[in-house]
Amino acid sequence: MTRRRVIAVLALLGLLDAAYLLLAKLGMIGELSCTISRGCDLVNTSQYSEFLGLPVAGIGVAGYLALLILAVAGTQPGLETDRRPDVALSVMSGLAVIFTLYLSYFEIVVLGAICQWCVVSQVVILAIFALSLVGALRGSGSWSAGSGGVESS
Repeated sequence: MTRRRVIAVLALLGLLDAAYLLLAKLGMIGELSCTISRGCDLVNTSQYSEFLGLPVAGIGVAGYLALLILAVAGTQPGLETDRRPDVALSVMSGLAVIFTLYLSYFEIVVLGAICQWCVVSQVVILAIFALSLVGALRGSGSWSAGSGGVESS
């Protein structure tokens, strides 16, 4: 499996996670299931769950959808060895990591809570960033450029 396909799977996981948070934020599914940590609803209903008037979870849905589309597009014939999708994925996910750190500060330091669903998103976006950065630096959609052991498609 190529790095971009792994990124696509991770982006899909992040999209589902963000959609769950958004549906809860909009009151469409009731309270969040928070079995590992406490504070999911506190975080998701706080003033910090919105940014510039938009639900943070909605921004997450849009961001993960964009990452998913870009990662899948980067697996198409002719783009497997093109570095541009990896660079774009790195920039987009890098900005998302910065935004995630900003939100994590408010979650942990200001609110004193941890939302397990937010942690899922944090881990997913860090993994996407790491994988896309490796691709951008190596210049290939495969696990290791020029290794001969892994195909790009």
